[in-house]
Amino acid sequence: MSAFDTRAAAALADPILKTAVERTAGTAEAKRTLAVAAFPDFDAARTRAAAIKDHVIAHLGAYLEEFEANAIAAGAQVHWAATADEACRIVIDICKASGARTAARSKSMLGEEIGLPHALAQAGIDRIETDLAEHIIQLADERPSHIIWPAMHKTREQVSALFKAKHRTPHEEETIAAMAESARRELRTRMLGADVGISGANFLIADTGAVCTVTNEGNAELSLVPPRVHIVTAGIEKIVPSMGHAVHMLRMLARSATGAALTQYTTFYAGPRRAGDRDGPEQMHIVLVDNGRTKMREEGLADMLRCIRCGACMNHCVVFRQIGGHAYGGTYPGPMGAVLTPALDGLAQGRDLVHACTLNGKCQQVCPVRIPLPTLLKGWREKSWREGLEPTSMRFGLGLWAWIARRPALYRFGAGLAVRAMRLLGRGGWIERLPLAGGWTRHRAMPKPAPRTFMDQYRQERGQ
Repeated sequence: MSAFDTRAAAALADPILKTAVERTAGTAEAKRTLAVAAFPDFDAARTRAAAIKDHVIAHLGAYLEEFEANAIAAGAQVHWAATADEACRIVIDICKASGARTAARSKSMLGEEIGLPHALAQAGIDRIETDLAEHIIQLADERPSHIIWPAMHKTREQVSALFKAKHRTPHEEETIAAMAESARRELRTRMLGADVGISGANFLIADTGAVCTVTNEGNAELSLVPPRVHIVTAGIEKIVPSMGHAVHMLRMLARSATGAALTQYTTFYAGPRRAGDRDGPEQMHIVLVDNGRTKMREEGLADMLRCIRCGACMNHCVVFRQIGGHAYGGTYPGPMGAVLTPALDGLAQGRDLVHACTLNGKCQQVCPVRIPLPTLLKGWREKSWREGLEPTSMRFGLGLWAWIARRPALYRFGAGLAVRAMRLLGRGGWIERLPLAGGWTRHRAMPKPAPRTFMDQYRQERGQ
């Protein structure tokens, strides 16, 4: 078994995990359905959102230069990072230059992608997660299992036990309000006293040099306002041309992610504190990260750069809802992760993920920017086959099947033999065990085939 197979099997055998994931994903699906129904002509809005992203991706260099010039004019310092390691090094250098010992960090999947939490720890910088779910994950020493709800795999009982074990003043009552208050006591003072704030970006506005962040808890603002230095890490694909384009994308993001008309805290900011401002950082740094994105654009994965990280694809994915996010093994789970992981970590590392999909197309149907995820996954499968990454048993089996399928008489003869053999193995209309299909029959029974094949019946009907 591969590492993915092992993780997936463990997840399937964990009823608590499956219950937690299904509850959250199911709620998200229901809320999105209601939000979309209340949005006039949502499909047309999706088409416009996809067109906005495609236009930006096609003219990415020009928009990045425009953003850089306007961000600098607003007082920010802009840095460029080609790789994850370079991005982390830039962030750590800024922290060291400012004498920072503590960093308040807002939830950012790019930060996870580049390994920033580990880099901060290696540099001896105390990381304070301002997002409640990220705080839970930090205490549990785990990675996020979902890009919107990092701790969706945790039950209330598990979080309660974790807080009691890790918090200095744990809660006494077994209520969500009491647990939230416990986290507030643990984090609030540390957040407000952090030397540096680190956040991601949902959108970068080219014509103003502004950054847009959206959160449910106001945690991005806690990394922006109190610290002396604010650092933004953002993928280069986050660019949009103007504020109007950003507003349209925000309407798509909120409804697709949480089913809300607009996320509770939506903030636009440009540059550090100015003369006369009552608050804000003294310095603002923006780290623009490539980390394979340019290569994706050049190698047929430009559609994936439309992604606005809403999580709708995984909320509707039948595979994700069975195994959760950690089974995927990378930064990004679900359908989007199955496409991104081979691009970021190499196809040899992500080969199993491109097969962890039924290709039912539900992810594409709900994507607010119309990413053709099944098509991209099929492209990865074809490349994996061309590069010889598939197991020998699969290559031999599919090769044999293709050879037989091109010979109709032999195919019909073999199908007839298979039907008779499978009927002999069946008991009471079901097949409990089938040679070479243990991965299926180990967990479920197969229906016994009909006495006659389709082709036999077709010939008879046509003859009449």
